[in-house]
Amino acid sequence: MPSRDAITSISRMITRPWQVWLRDLTTTATNAVALIQTVSLVGQAASIGTTSIPSIGLTTGLYRVTWYLRITTAATTSSSVAVSFGWTDTVSANLSGAAVTGNTVTTIQTGTGMFVVDAASPVTYTTSYSSVGATAMQYALSVTLEAVST
Repeated sequence: MPSRDAITSISRMITRPWQVWLRDLTTTATNAVALIQTVSLVGQAASIGTTSIPSIGLTTGLYRVTWYLRITTAATTSSSVAVSFGWTDTVSANLSGAAVTGNTVTTIQTGTGMFVVDAASPVTYTTSYSSVGATAMQYALSVTLEAVST
């Protein structure tokens, strides 16, 4: 930002340094990553079948998915949960996080993946879950889908 330059000239026109800065700001904002959708789930105590991340008419382009998975209630004995994402890029493709097996409420997993999606193809998520003992493991999952370049 041209903080030492006057915004307007004597003729009350925007000065050249400010014109350039505003143009560059507009370009940056136009090219910024666009949030498509966020999914937040709490109190999950079972596998989640293949579920589309709500989005309206994705166009062909580069997308980013980011997730945060946390055990919120530990199982009595042991537990495991893993998250996977699917999409179509000419062929079906997927990305999976490693199984989370820590079985404590401080056990978390975060991850980010980038991929190209064909037009009008949904991006999906699924989890696989197991829990052993009288107290069932529960988990929370937050997922964000962003358009990086379309």
